[in-house]
Amino acid sequence: MKKNNLTNFWIFVFFIMLFLPLVLLMIFPRPPGREFLRELSIALGFLTMSLLGLQTIPTSRLQFITRHFPMEVLYTVHHNLSIFTFLLALIHPALLFINNPETLRLLNFIEAPWRARAAVTSLLFMLVLILTSVWREALKLKYDVWRWIHDVLAFAAIGLGLFHMFRVNYYMSLTYQRVIWLLLTGIWVGVLLYIRIARPIVMLKRPYMVDHVKEEFGQSWTLYLRPDGHKGFDFQAGQFAWITTESPFIFRENPFSFSSSADRDDNLIGFTIKELGDFTSTIKYLNPGDTVYVDGPYGTFNLDEHYDSRLVLIAGGIGSAPVLSILRTMRDRGREDPVMFFYGNPSYDMIIYREELDELEKSEDYLKVVHVLEKPPEDWEGESGFITSDILAKHLPDDYKQWEYIFFLCGPMPMIEAVEGALETLDVASTKIFSEKYEMA
Repeated sequence: MKKNNLTNFWIFVFFIMLFLPLVLLMIFPRPPGREFLRELSIALGFLTMSLLGLQTIPTSRLQFITRHFPMEVLYTVHHNLSIFTFLLALIHPALLFINNPETLRLLNFIEAPWRARAAVTSLLFMLVLILTSVWREALKLKYDVWRWIHDVLAFAAIGLGLFHMFRVNYYMSLTYQRVIWLLLTGIWVGVLLYIRIARPIVMLKRPYMVDHVKEEFGQSWTLYLRPDGHKGFDFQAGQFAWITTESPFIFRENPFSFSSSADRDDNLIGFTIKELGDFTSTIKYLNPGDTVYVDGPYGTFNLDEHYDSRLVLIAGGIGSAPVLSILRTMRDRGREDPVMFFYGNPSYDMIIYREELDELEKSEDYLKVVHVLEKPPEDWEGESGFITSDILAKHLPDDYKQWEYIFFLCGPMPMIEAVEGALETLDVASTKIFSEKYEMA
């Protein structure tokens, strides 16, 4: 099955799981005399519960899904659907209150039945979950602490929502609805067990050890890892993985792009990591033989699929890591088709791979590197400022709009959004643009 067909297939499966309980609710006979607002409220409640449970899937990192959808897209879908689900959860009881004001007594937490208490508590958990996610940095919550809070609240909200539905026991008294909801719950639980138990166990059984750490320019370090007691895995240049130096069950992990060639014959994998936070500042202290756990590879850009295309690579700062993986892989494969690399940095000293890029450009006739510096030195003869549509148009070949050109972008979110806008200005089709963004959680 072709990639586009598989992508459409998984979208279809997602919508089937989302709307099937609602469709069955509508097509099967319903009791007569029920008010429209009451029935609409129940329908929205079913949709809310489906969405709440299915939120486990976009961020599960199931590889048969991540092969077809970029991780940043999955996280964006998760974020947006979470807010939409909460709004539906508010509308569900609001319609009941409008239809019958006497039902407001269900908000009396002390006297209300347990099914109502469960619903109210689930709604409060959803609110706290969203607030701590949107304002995590403002609240100064460490990522691992926030993740535990997020998981506990999410699981509790789902469990309480299901308890509310089954205790109301109106449409849920129907056998087909019970079967559908039990099947959906089984899928959600299966995904959660995979995320929290199965995947960490696999990572523990397939550890990596530090081979060596190499200092780079721009306060960056390349961490080279070797499989410890297993064959490792294959990856595509341009992809990334999550790594941790602690137990995978702690869930204190970080995503980094591969910077090494995908065709190395020594079984080493490399990640170039810039000192930007608590974990990244510890990379330089890792010693040969230290254990590291790796979950990957991820990323939808497949160099093999686009190997015969004319590549335009655009990166900012440490976003050059996957670009170097692409360039090193093409060097090892004897690339001949033209490649352009636009590389933005704050200053000359922050160009992470400047010496290797100079050597590659001199030795490989197909490669052209365009450096863009925000604060260039006085004797700088290259481009300055940011990577804009003017700079791109100045250096791109005249036929860059042709179908054989593929654009690969990697860097911080503001940089990616700005370059995507510049490419849109230059009439580059969005289907030819592949992006890897850092800010996914």
